[in-house]
Amino acid sequence: MIMHHVQLDNYNTFGIKSRARKLFTFDQTEELQEYIRSNDKSPGSVVVLGGGSNVLFTDELRTTVLHPANRTITVEEETPTEVTVRAGAGVVWDELVNFALDHGYHGIENLSMIPGHCGAAPIQNIGAYGTELCEVFEKLQAVDLNTGNTVIFTSPECEFGYRNSVFKTRARGQYCITDIYLKLSKLPRFNLEYGALQATLDEMGVATPDLWDVSKAVRHIRSSKLPDPGKTGNAGSFFKNPVIEKTFYESLQKRWPDMPCYKISETHVKVPAGWLIDKAGWKGFRYGKAGVHDKQALVLINLGDTTGKEVLELARKIREDIYQHYGIELQAEVNIWDRHGRHIEL
Repeated sequence: MIMHHVQLDNYNTFGIKSRARKLFTFDQTEELQEYIRSNDKSPGSVVVLGGGSNVLFTDELRTTVLHPANRTITVEEETPTEVTVRAGAGVVWDELVNFALDHGYHGIENLSMIPGHCGAAPIQNIGAYGTELCEVFEKLQAVDLNTGNTVIFTSPECEFGYRNSVFKTRARGQYCITDIYLKLSKLPRFNLEYGALQATLDEMGVATPDLWDVSKAVRHIRSSKLPDPGKTGNAGSFFKNPVIEKTFYESLQKRWPDMPCYKISETHVKVPAGWLIDKAGWKGFRYGKAGVHDKQALVLINLGDTTGKEVLELARKIREDIYQHYGIELQAEVNIWDRHGRHIEL
């Protein structure tokens, strides 16, 4: 289905007012292939928009937006211990999590309540509470936006990194993901070591958790710290948690003894960006009609009719201040788009 001059307020969780020159919504891969092969394929002529939970519009989009709408979930392969689940790009991520919970499939319960659609999950290599998508990812199917041909990407070919993949680097804007395939376990396989997850289960009185217990604990933590996009526009964590050298962290810790970190390797650690921003005094800060959430400094929010440019200005002020405070350069986790759907660096 093709619509012209479409308002995008409901297509992004920030609630930023924007408009697309043309919006093409499709269910089947063949529909997308036909569209690509019969329309303009010049660079920047199309961009892909899923649930809009990780994007910031800074202008009206003077391009065609492709919106995958396939919400089918199927079991493709099954053994006594594992199952391969296929999800269409238009499946709401949390619906896939609930499917796994209902069927007793382990591996993505820690990723409960992450907003967005399944098609965007590999792009971002979504992660939470010690679990990343790449740990259960098998492959994906995508359509080449230049040729209309289908392409399969295996896990190594996706070049996954921390909140990163090939689709955010050298393959940015070249493909539209149509289906993802995850290999989940039928056997108990819990990861309870990260953050407050085990403490929350203890508070719940759960000594031997099942899948639903872990998911409930994750949802409780997220709900207590993160604003509901349906009430307060936001895109979740706006910044990545910076990874720095261990020796540099040790030098910072002399000045800030309570600075937390998570070990990445023998030489590097990850520092919570929310802690850095909070300690620098930004929590609850307002900048026009944009602001920093008063419970989680990692989240920038729409206080009412803010613009993408205003949010971007606030993000850049925070980034500059954090560098001045700690010598650490923050990177945006959110994809920031210009009028042509091209990525803008923070």
